Amino acid sequence: MTAANPCSGLVVAIDPGRSKCGLVLADCTRGHVLDALVMATEQTVEQLNQWHQRMHLSSLVLGNGTFSSGLDQQLQHLAPIVRVNEAGTTLRARDRYWQIWPARGWRRLLPHGLRLPPCELDAIAALVLLEDHLGQQLEWPRPPSRGPGFRNVTER
Repeated sequence: MTAANPCSGLVVAIDPGRSKCGLVLADCTRGHVLDALVMATEQTVEQLNQWHQRMHLSSLVLGNGTFSSGLDQQLQHLAPIVRVNEAGTTLRARDRYWQIWPARGWRRLLPHGLRLPPCELDAIAALVLLEDHLGQQLEWPRPPSRGPGFRNVTER
């Protein structure tokens, strides 16, 4: 199923994985991220149902990795699904992380390729998937000085 216009309304991007997923909820009309999560894969459908009940989702952008087919079937009732190629998103998520939160202190001295973000990148990978699909970068909800503005709920 393909979304009619993925550049408008509320869109969720999903970077699916075996044990955890990265989720990004974005208002594509305004061009900014509303929420982002890293959560256990088995909690993903429940979270998306909650978002959909609170606010109508226009479409879902789903990475086409190994664990996407199971999610695809479970999410069809929520909104049109757009499957996108997720090859190389982990490395690009690292670069996008440093764009949002520029390195400070001793990390600034490291060559760019050696900088490792101090957190999981699944939500940023979902952001990269969505931005690639839209052809534009989205604004992150927190100022860069505050650090990652997403919740990691894999430890619940």
